[in-house]
Amino acid sequence: MSATSSIPTGTTSPTVSSTAGTRGSTPTPTTAQDRPGRLRLARRPAFVLALTTVVAMMVGASAPSPFYPVLQAEIGFSPGTMTTIFGVYALTLLATLLVTGSLSDHIGRRPVLATGFVVLAVSMVGFWHADGVATLMVSRAVQGVAAGLLMSTMSAAVVDLEPRNRPGLAATLNSVTPLFGLAAGALVAGVALDATTHALPIVFASLTVLYVALAVGVLALPETSPRHEGWRRSLRPRVGIPVAARPAFRRSAPALFAGWATGGLYLSLGAPIVGQLLGGRTHLEQGAVVAVLTGVGALSSFLGRRRSPREITLYGTTMLALGTILTLVALHAESLVGFLLAAVVAGSGFGTSFLGIMRSITPTVGPEQRGELFSSVFVVSYLAFGLPAVAAGFAAPHLGLERTATTYGLAVVVLSGAAALARAFTTRD
Repeated sequence: MSATSSIPTGTTSPTVSSTAGTRGSTPTPTTAQDRPGRLRLARRPAFVLALTTVVAMMVGASAPSPFYPVLQAEIGFSPGTMTTIFGVYALTLLATLLVTGSLSDHIGRRPVLATGFVVLAVSMVGFWHADGVATLMVSRAVQGVAAGLLMSTMSAAVVDLEPRNRPGLAATLNSVTPLFGLAAGALVAGVALDATTHALPIVFASLTVLYVALAVGVLALPETSPRHEGWRRSLRPRVGIPVAARPAFRRSAPALFAGWATGGLYLSLGAPIVGQLLGGRTHLEQGAVVAVLTGVGALSSFLGRRRSPREITLYGTTMLALGTILTLVALHAESLVGFLLAAVVAGSGFGTSFLGIMRSITPTVGPEQRGELFSSVFVVSYLAFGLPAVAAGFAAPHLGLERTATTYGLAVVVLSGAAALARAFTTRD
């Protein structure tokens, strides 16, 4: 929640795909859509555009969060309903990933990306005109479908278009850019809410225009996954992990779950904790928790990019556990400054644990299996992100916000510690 030998602009040569972490490059077949005469971006601008799509989608993922308390006061719905709105997004995203996660491996990246951004624009129009719980539910569900279509496809496109002389760059930026986008969305929405009474139309109209532009823009990307048979079979709901990726995925899964469970703690309970328990009154203060967690995560990923995947993952899971402990200390001390400083430590772990995972798994498969692999990564991520957060939302009215956050935090500490131990006693790479 960035960075780049490219084919000279204006040529119509086939694109070349490099698997992150390897030094060779394999020509990507020219498809019917990429024949001379059609506008296609050269490799470097195409790579930048692919990264831009990741940032843009994640901005929209976090931008609605600061608006929920405002809409709750205006429309009138319970904390349990707010949790349901959050849960609808996670449920539809996971369902879409299970069905379409590997679709772009069969029909191409461009059509899936273009469709996803059109659907995402529709969801922004829904938020823009939200006047009741039903509209919010539908908008969040449509956004979940769009995110499910886009996530694995965008990550695969970034790897496909990685600069040939920068192996491993795509894995790093696939970790940095989502976190940067999440930070930017929460921060911009919070600033807009504090600065103007027209924040809702300003934020969501702008995002609608952006997503329509990206739906058109991605059609200029070179197609890196030519159409081939089997797309209907790929729609059968399943979580598929390519055989070559399974050892790395098994080593990474505990850290993946722990990291996104931490993200769920901050994104679901961070703003209410700041507003209700720590005295943060402005929307910027309430959004700062998410911005700090994800912004520091993005920066830490970039700074740690030269370390080995094992070193990065060990550091990340350790910092997740330590940062969460410090978060609970600050919560019980009722210190907003301490809470934000703890988010810096947890954010460092959040970003680097995800980077270590992406660096471990990305080099294991070729272009024809990347959509499937990244789909599995995000299924695990959003299960860890969504299920505990939804459970916490339902528990908070009965246990109280402080007790719920403490229970959730202790569970994250156990998960993170277990993930660190699991990685410490597996292979040395």
